[in-house]
Amino acid sequence: MERAEVIIVGSGHGGAQAAIALRQKGFEGSIAIVTRDREPPYERPPLSKDYLAGDKPFEKLLLRPEKFWADKQIDLLTGLGVTAIDPAAKTIECGEDRSIGYGQLIWAAGGNARRLSCSGADYRNVHTIRNRADTDRLRADIDAGAKRAVIVGAGYIGLEAAAVMRQRCLDVTVLEAQDRVLARVAGPELSDFYAAQHRARGVDLRLDTQLESILGEGERAHAVRLPGGEEIAADLVVFGVGIVPSIGPLIAAGAAGSNGIDVDEFCRTSLDDIFAIGDCAAHANDFAAGAVIRLESVQNANDMANVAAATICGDPRPYHAVPWFWSNQYDLRLQTVGLSIDYDACVIRGDPAEASFSVVYLREGRVIALDCVNRTKDYAQGRKLVEARLEASADDLADIERPLKDLL
Repeated sequence: MERAEVIIVGSGHGGAQAAIALRQKGFEGSIAIVTRDREPPYERPPLSKDYLAGDKPFEKLLLRPEKFWADKQIDLLTGLGVTAIDPAAKTIECGEDRSIGYGQLIWAAGGNARRLSCSGADYRNVHTIRNRADTDRLRADIDAGAKRAVIVGAGYIGLEAAAVMRQRCLDVTVLEAQDRVLARVAGPELSDFYAAQHRARGVDLRLDTQLESILGEGERAHAVRLPGGEEIAADLVVFGVGIVPSIGPLIAAGAAGSNGIDVDEFCRTSLDDIFAIGDCAAHANDFAAGAVIRLESVQNANDMANVAAATICGDPRPYHAVPWFWSNQYDLRLQTVGLSIDYDACVIRGDPAEASFSVVYLREGRVIALDCVNRTKDYAQGRKLVEARLEASADDLADIERPLKDLL
């Protein structure tokens, strides 16, 4: 039977960084990355931005040159899905005829793009954006002459895809079930700004609007139907409604968790010698007032990977990292630091009308997060405020003549 001292399941940012960190910390044992993907590890955020737009070739997305993995003696086992785990025997099953043993297991499988369970969701031109193959299929539809797109969901993925498609001159309709865009990740001030920006660029943005079904003929959709009976013509449909954590084999093996795999401050699951990191790991986060959350971000994946690798190498260090995110839409660069969960006040710094401003979120008078639109200095300096949970006045935060670093 095959065996590796450390098996890493998943080749996204977390899985790749876990392998890199192990070697950087001097781990000399065998390492294997097992992944459903057929490519070497690559960046995921550009899939809904410059890779979808055709502005960045796939080779520029690679996290390391392909030769790197062989040079570091890290085996890439691509095209393999893990179907079962036996924590007593310390094996993973990849289908019916392949079993691989491990000494330590790092679960970095992320999640699958969520698809709504409506009629017509399986037509060939109904897309998600989660991996290279997804984006290649979507690009092929656009390149083949699609003119009308319907995007379901107005989170980061949906709005980034809408921006790219408008720049490709498609007619774009975005359907959002909630009453504002980016509702899970930002306050109403930022939501209103982005809604106005997309509408100004020709997006038909429908809030408080759900999808009833997708209509089509043969293998392809040609319209979507709303609950009131309205039909919207569509040459392609994109679901941007979040992910479902890929945790089935771990849960079946007895790991604790529900919306993600529960981990402690060292990214250890409830099963011996098994870690979970990244999008699928539910952890108590200091920047969410200790609430147990999942964070879907490159920062979280990389930092958790470093924690798991350090623990395996005998140098355990608790996870404590400031969350950060970013999104590029049109000429708007959004940079977020911290988590605005349960904020009770916010301050606008700058002028939204000039598309250069920050929203500073506070809880009990202390800075907990910033959303910065085309204000990179606010983002860089605001990080220190979030780390310090700085107590600051609204007037000081709103004064754009005063650098945020001067408030420390």
